[in-house]
Amino acid sequence: MAELEQEGGEGKKSPKKLIIIIVAAVILLAVGGGVTFFLMKGDSSKGEKVEHVDEDEAAAHAEKLYFDMSKPIVVDFPKGATVKHGRITVSILVEGAETIEVLKKNEPMMRNNLLMLIGAQDPANLNTREGKEMLAKAMLDDVTAVLIKMAGKGQVKEIFFTSFVMQ
Repeated sequence: MAELEQEGGEGKKSPKKLIIIIVAAVILLAVGGGVTFFLMKGDSSKGEKVEHVDEDEAAAHAEKLYFDMSKPIVVDFPKGATVKHGRITVSILVEGAETIEVLKKNEPMMRNNLLMLIGAQDPANLNTREGKEMLAKAMLDDVTAVLIKMAGKGQVKEIFFTSFVMQ
């Protein structure tokens, strides 16, 4: 009989433990659900901002391509200059394939403007790094002007000299 009473006593303690565990689990689930709700609610507005940033970043990081001019630019410098001729090969960094198409279509105008620009330079200045950088900046401005004139927008990022020979 003593054994039956002990088993019965354990049976009474067990439901109390079970009730305490169930109540604790319900409280934990309720608290966890509340925290999750508030965190998700706060993240939804941040998520929208992130999407806008992603769209802006996508526009900022459009596909960058190189356009190589079909022929080198060859110029003759004025008489009396230490350098008589110059031959420059150029690659242009642009954004988007549509900009490449505009450059291909308008390459004669672009070549004309660049020939005029390079021919007007002092060859002595072009022997220095600073002179070449200034020429590249002026060429960038000219190419951008052609794009804006012909396509309404300029997506030129940089001009690179792939060959620069003066003799």
